[in-house]
Amino acid sequence: MSSNSKTPIDSDPHEHKDAPHKHESAGERGGHEGGHEGHEHGASRAESISLIVSGVLVGAGVILHSTEKLPVSVTAGLSIAAMVSGGWFLLPKAWRAMLRFRPDINLLVVIAAIGASIIGEWIEAAAVVFLFGVAEWLEGWADRRARRAVEALLEIAPKTAAVRRDGRFVEVAVEEVKVDEVVAVKSGMSIPLDGEIVEGESAVNQAPITGESVPVDKKKGDSVFAGTVNGEGSLEVRVTKPAGDTTLARIIRLVKEAQEQKAPTQRFVDIFARYYTPTVTGIALLIFLVPPLFMGGDWSQWLYRACVMLIIACPCALVISTPVSIVAGLTAMARRGVLVKGGAHLESIAKLNALALDKTGTITEGRPTVQGVEIVGQSSESEILRIAAAIDAHSAHPLAKAVVEHTQKRGIEFPRAQDYQNRSGRGAQGIIDGHAYFVGNHRFTHELGVCSEDIERRLAAIESRGQSVVVVGHRPHDDCAGGVLGILAVGDTLRENAAQAIRELHESGVRKVVMLSGDNQRTASFIAKQVGIDEARGDLLPEEKVTAVKSLRAEHEIVGMVGDGVNDAPAMATATVGIAMGVAGTDAAIETADIALMKDDLAKIAETVRLGRRTLAIIRFNITFSLGLKALFLALTLLGFASLWLAIMADTGATLLVVANALRLLREPKV
Repeated sequence: MSSNSKTPIDSDPHEHKDAPHKHESAGERGGHEGGHEGHEHGASRAESISLIVSGVLVGAGVILHSTEKLPVSVTAGLSIAAMVSGGWFLLPKAWRAMLRFRPDINLLVVIAAIGASIIGEWIEAAAVVFLFGVAEWLEGWADRRARRAVEALLEIAPKTAAVRRDGRFVEVAVEEVKVDEVVAVKSGMSIPLDGEIVEGESAVNQAPITGESVPVDKKKGDSVFAGTVNGEGSLEVRVTKPAGDTTLARIIRLVKEAQEQKAPTQRFVDIFARYYTPTVTGIALLIFLVPPLFMGGDWSQWLYRACVMLIIACPCALVISTPVSIVAGLTAMARRGVLVKGGAHLESIAKLNALALDKTGTITEGRPTVQGVEIVGQSSESEILRIAAAIDAHSAHPLAKAVVEHTQKRGIEFPRAQDYQNRSGRGAQGIIDGHAYFVGNHRFTHELGVCSEDIERRLAAIESRGQSVVVVGHRPHDDCAGGVLGILAVGDTLRENAAQAIRELHESGVRKVVMLSGDNQRTASFIAKQVGIDEARGDLLPEEKVTAVKSLRAEHEIVGMVGDGVNDAPAMATATVGIAMGVAGTDAAIETADIALMKDDLAKIAETVRLGRRTLAIIRFNITFSLGLKALFLALTLLGFASLWLAIMADTGATLLVVANALRLLREPKV
């Protein structure tokens, strides 16, 4: 069936199929993945076959050479055939390096193999080329595996969808489904596109997006994401994003871009290798020339040692140690529902010393409710709510939404205030029935000059309970002194795991956790104490949060800021690394943050820090091990204890070890 054909499916789109849903294999898919990946796969297969042939020839040469009955010409012929088979893809690279006068790994190996051949060490020369080819293949395999681990996420999204057209459901390619069309998702099937449920209820496994292992109950009006798996229920979903712009596609695209960015450690290794390779090439030349010219040494002996030196000097393990670790770390994060924008941010989170947290939506659920109304003047409770809702109807702030929802639940009708003006970090004001009113926080009452001793006492009592205050009153102007009409006590629920998440942050090595809040200091301190936060700073305007983050950076250097990715954008941008929480499906937040947590789970931050530290520890071990091994064998070479066999085996072994060490990061998280 072509991708453009439409096939009618069962009359009941929700009927459960016994046969499991089958996705097309990578080979069956076309589109953007076809050309480049097919060419890469073909080249990799050709190299694999060549290395197998080379290995067989080297093995045959070793066995025949050990009999000492065959002429040298036979051994030489087998070795040359092995070198050509195992090194044909190295020669062009070595030639280009020589023309540019910039020796690289490929040129070092070719020179060493030629040198060994000149002095008659044919089998060792062939082994050098073969084993180096194996090391190169291992590097490519490791890199492909790490990158394909995240690309495999694409495989979980169906390539077709059952879309409702002309009163019936037909199966079409997901690329053909338009926004606002309705698709059917049977039980056990993957959801093909991002959308909103218009019919049905079910538990949906969102692990590919959020990393959470427990399915999430979904009902009418809830959002669902492409690639997540429907449970036992049957759903009809209104599509909200085209195939190329789903949350899953965006995640994969951003992770791929992040994998191309070099971390500071990787840039250091690249610069080091750029100067290291020419230097050791010069040293090898001196080893070859100086002893025979000035000390009467044997030319063959010192040429052999120079060749050993070149092989030992090959920084294969060193060069591959960082990029494979970074790619594996980024992929492991993505699998856990943590989107890191590049290796630099991965290193930053690994070195995190202090973390600043927004309160609403981070420490608390972000769904505050009105829990009490205190009347100050002569107005009724209904009138106070009516005024507050009329102004707050213009705002998307969580406290404003809480006021509007509470007023609506009480069945109180209210107009939309005219001449609405937002006062950032303070509140808002507007005209209702020709009168000027305001709603705002404790700070705003002081700035307006309407906070009397009685009002101060009432506000303090509410704030001491950890609740936020919304003060409602007449706004002072030319012919009116203004005054407070009432106070709304608004409470938010602490996240269930907030205290544990803060404890885990401290255990992960974060020295200081600070809460930055626009709420009053008493409320901020009360909540911080409940969950174990080291310090709370309240009464902060957005620009004051930026100042607070700057002071933290001056004290702790590497500082993270956790927010919603939009309101806290300035503070997040000021921090070393900005972290947005619960942004699944929120394009702006995903694009804004350095690190985006797809799920509203504070514990993910500690998990991210731990995985970042583990990634950095593996990188440091790999670099230290690679350089240490080089230093040891360079000393052995100068003393005459190393051979070409030992040198190439050590180089290949080191490469294999650092690759295997890095790929440990791809292990699935334990749940």
